[in-house]
Amino acid sequence: MRLVHIASIPDEGRELGLYQRGSDYFIKIVGGQDLMNTRAHASEDALGTIACKGLREKTAARVLIGGLGMGFTLAASLKALATDAQVVVAEIVPGVVEWNRGVLGSFAGRPLDDPRTQIHAVDVTELLKNERAGFDAVVLDVDNGPDGLTRASNEWLYSREGLSILFDALRPGGALAIWSAGPDRAFTRRLRAARFGVEEIPVRAHGGKGARHVIWIARSHPPTAR
Repeated sequence: MRLVHIASIPDEGRELGLYQRGSDYFIKIVGGQDLMNTRAHASEDALGTIACKGLREKTAARVLIGGLGMGFTLAASLKALATDAQVVVAEIVPGVVEWNRGVLGSFAGRPLDDPRTQIHAVDVTELLKNERAGFDAVVLDVDNGPDGLTRASNEWLYSREGLSILFDALRPGGALAIWSAGPDRAFTRRLRAARFGVEEIPVRAHGGKGARHVIWIARSHPPTAR
């Protein structure tokens, strides 16, 4: 595996590396854990699709994505939305944005070039704190789950205070979708305590096989029974 690029993680003293093996690319914490790759991204696709389910029929839907990654969640979200939608993406590592504009772009279909996309090189919390009832869906893939692996400050998002701000950023009936490498019962309870109606969806990393991941769908009001 060959190291292609390095990008600093702001305020963390650590770095992300973009690595290449054959035709595939991998993003890893330098000297640490694998985070994502271009070969197995079915759960990232599912995150965007599930979060935006039902929004194609909504006029001028607005979606916030925390964490650009390799662009697969953004691409899936755009595919699920109408032409008048807006998708705001917060990616705190500028290097990740550069990689998606460059060598990674073709893998997800260059979703940053879509006119519905707005990219901001900031912490997603900065956007959340300035938006009250501003989004029909908030999609979080900022870490490996609610434990702040990549950035310790990510843990704030999953705290009671962070979940309260997430709740307030959603329009009535809006969806909060969170990707995780695995289940976390304590976090599920925390979501329910924050007034969300919660569904935990198991997904696979590579189609019907590969690692088992989890997507939480938490709605600002539990969906009405039909």
